[in-house]
Amino acid sequence: MKKLFITTIAAWALTALPATSVADEAPAFMQDTFPETAVDGAWQEFQAIHDPDGALDARTKELIALGIAAQVPCDYCIYYHTNAAESLGASEAQIREALAVAASVRKWSTVLNGSLYDFSEWQQQVDEMFAQD
Repeated sequence: MKKLFITTIAAWALTALPATSVADEAPAFMQDTFPETAVDGAWQEFQAIHDPDGALDARTKELIALGIAAQVPCDYCIYYHTNAAESLGASEAQIREALAVAASVRKWSTVLNGSLYDFSEWQQQVDEMFAQD
């Protein structure tokens, strides 16, 4: 009963607070396409992942995103992440290399998976490549 009372009071307190929606700050495309009830969370997640003070610098994140966008493929994402990477100082050579790395991963994933290459054999080879002398 005590737990129910506390839960009820907490729920009432939350409804009494003024709305602190960040949805109005979200880009129009997000507001126009995502469920209204989920925009706050989606925008907060986007900002947290793309935080320039994270473990990866912002340009690296955009180059990763561009490589993935090209693989999906998504014209919207390619356009956005190319512009974002360029605005953060990514050179044409860096963009080309990010795309080539993404293509290489896709190629070898296709070859290994399509060949049904033995995964334990693969793991052993990789472990040998990275073994400390």
